[in-house]
Amino acid sequence: MIKHKEQRVGVFVDVANMYHSAKNLFQRRVDFGQILKEAVSGRKLIRAIAYAIKTKTGEEESFLEALDKQGFEVRIKDLQIFLSGVKKADWDVGMAIDAIRIAPKLDVVVLVTGDGDFLPLVRFLRDHLGCIVEVMAFQKTCSSKLIEEADDFIDLASSKKFLK
Repeated sequence: MIKHKEQRVGVFVDVANMYHSAKNLFQRRVDFGQILKEAVSGRKLIRAIAYAIKTKTGEEESFLEALDKQGFEVRIKDLQIFLSGVKKADWDVGMAIDAIRIAPKLDVVVLVTGDGDFLPLVRFLRDHLGCIVEVMAFQKTCSSKLIEEADDFIDLASSKKFLK
């Protein structure tokens, strides 16, 4: 896919999805700074938002600060733990709403997630708002339908630079 330096780009990162994929596949951490650099690819960055989860221990505090220093607006949601022991911290709706809200100011929306739940969002951004939609994720843990629907897909496992 041809990337023009005049394109306005918005990057939306599902931090938990990327964190768990990198940990489970490679026992490594994601280099979110490199992901942002690749997502922008010399184009005009309008917004970069990272959607993260906060645990009761607060052990992710320095990680969240690092995201902020790398140029992300960090949105944080508390981890919910239900009586049954089930843990839930879902940013899908928040991420989708932000992408739709900001999309009129963008030419390209980069979704950094492998979650197939974003399929309707990809279709809406492309078909109704006219955005180019790029997806960045680890192919092994990414929805094949999400890959097919995206205008461009970058497999984060294709280069070691995305891991640390």
